[in-house]
Formats: sequence, structure tokens, C-alpha cells
Amino acid sequence: MAKRLILLLVLCLAVPTTAFAATVKVRVEGKTKTLFGPTEVTVQASTPMDAIEQASILGELYYHVTTTSFGPYVDQVGRYGGTASSGWVFKVDDASPPVGADKVQLKDGDRVLWYYADFGPTGGPPTLRVTAAKKGCYAATAYDDNGKPVPVTGLTWHVGSKKTVSGMTGAFCPGKHTGLLIRATATGAVRSNAVA
Repeated sequence: MAKRLILLLVLCLAVPTTAFAATVKVRVEGKTKTLFGPTEVTVQASTPMDAIEQASILGELYYHVTTTSFGPYVDQVGRYGGTASSGWVFKVDDASPPVGADKVQLKDGDRVLWYYADFGPTGGPPTLRVTAAKKGCYAATAYDDNGKPVPVTGLTWHVGSKKTVSGMTGAFCPGKHTGLLIRATATGAVRSNAVA
């Protein structure tokens, strides 16, 4: 019995952490464009740090981690590194957790967003999320760092890569757009995900 218990303990310790990973969606929004997963790619990850690693593997995306006294910190993704008032941050389900990316335990269905942010006196920029509303229509919502909806100005809807409609509200019904992705941008906000 003791040998079986020891064997079971050894097996548990030898199981990689990905065995305890959750099925999550991940997207990476760069300083000037989407770097990975505009439609949010499904990956297996146990933490947001694992999620950016999966995005890096799948998208051949460079990122760099610096170890600080507070723990590991993503200081560069793609071409741009952080500065004194800007850098790389993440949200899980539209909210910025108060702990590092290696400390948040993800659960099935979570959405992880890594993005480049310029910080001001009130924190980072709002992040946009587009969801399908009624048939053929979409809704855009901006979220602050706490995951609370906030007003947004200068909203522009994008249909595919060519058509844009500016000055709209948070609801948009583009008409027929077979195969084209819909997304939203706004002044001072992080680009939204893309949906079909």
C-alpha cells in the first residue's frame, strides 16, 4: 500500500501543469494592430502567462519576460517594449486582476486579452468587446480595468478590411456581410475582438 501511495504521489508531481489547464480564448492587441487571434483563439492554459506562451507558439509571436521582485512581468510583445507610462497588460473576462499573470488561475471559458496600453492618471484605456446581438446585428461595449462598462466616444465599426462606419453608437446592423469580420475601434480604447 505504501509503495502504491508513493507511486501515485510521484505520478502527480510528474504530470505537467498543462494537464490542469483550462480551455480559454486568447487575443493579443498590439500598439498599432492585432498581433494574434482577432477572433479569439482557443488554447489550453492554466494562467494568463501560459496563454501568452500558447499565443507565441501558435502565432510565432515574440514576447519577453523580465523577472522582478513582484514576479515575472511581460515587458515586450512583438516589436514594442514598455516605457515609463506604457506597457503590456492583460485582462481576464474584461477585468484586470490585481495580481501577476502567473498568479491568476484560469477556468474553462475564460477570455484572456493581452494588450499594449498607455497609462494615464485614471489607469489604462478601456478595452472594447463586440458580441453578436440580434440576428445580423452586433453590440460594442467598452470595459474599464475593473471590468465595468464605461461610455466610449468616437466609435467606428469595421466590416472586413475595407468598409468603416464612424460616429455610430454601441449597436450596429451592417446588413449582408457574408464571410466578413466585424470589429470596433474607438478613440483612446483598445481594439475589439472580431466576430463573423
